[in-house]
Amino acid sequence: MRILIVEDELKTGDYLKQGLCEAGFNVTLARNGLDGFHLAMTESFALLILDVMLPDVSGLRIVQSIREAGNMTPVLFLSALDTVDDRVRGLELGADDYLVKPFAFNELLARARTLLRRGASQPAVQRLQISDLVLDLGKRQALRQGKKITLTQKEFALLELLMRREGEVLPRSLIASQIWDMNFDSDTNVIDVAIRRLRGKIDDDFSQKLIHTVRGMGYKIEAPLSDDSN
Repeated sequence: MRILIVEDELKTGDYLKQGLCEAGFNVTLARNGLDGFHLAMTESFALLILDVMLPDVSGLRIVQSIREAGNMTPVLFLSALDTVDDRVRGLELGADDYLVKPFAFNELLARARTLLRRGASQPAVQRLQISDLVLDLGKRQALRQGKKITLTQKEFALLELLMRREGEVLPRSLIASQIWDMNFDSDTNVIDVAIRRLRGKIDDDFSQKLIHTVRGMGYKIEAPLSDDSN
């Protein structure tokens, strides 16, 4: 499998390339954002490992641009920025995972393999529907009452998880592991922020609410509105 690394720090880039090559991957290393963006858009890769803080163009901008162009290659962000807001912003722009520097190579390798497995799997069901909400997995499109709803990649994955397990209360820990491949930290509000933003797009403009909070337990999607939800 081909992996593209975009990393301007010489030692870090060489270290990652050597380690991933030894793990059996075909690795291309770009030393700046413009070269990385060009490679991502013109060649085929199974995974992008992308530094956020690049000197010419930020990793955030690169991900936003390739997603807008329809490139859905899994992206693992690397960054020294470790606040919740930094992680949320990266994930909301379309990254699939976010690893804070410094990190252990074994953790990076495990996360990369998880993203590669996820990218290789194809869902058997191509269309999910709950009430008037439709999720077309093939077209990567969400519709409610026939109206197209624009979702980030992470929002789409979160909605797909909820819809595939309709009526089931999903704890925050499960959502964290399934969508962000991270252990749940009770002091982190990443899950709550993501649900709130998704709810704003899916429910706020419609009388029937589908995404519900089950106090002390987690979230579920279900129609009609049940008594134990917010």
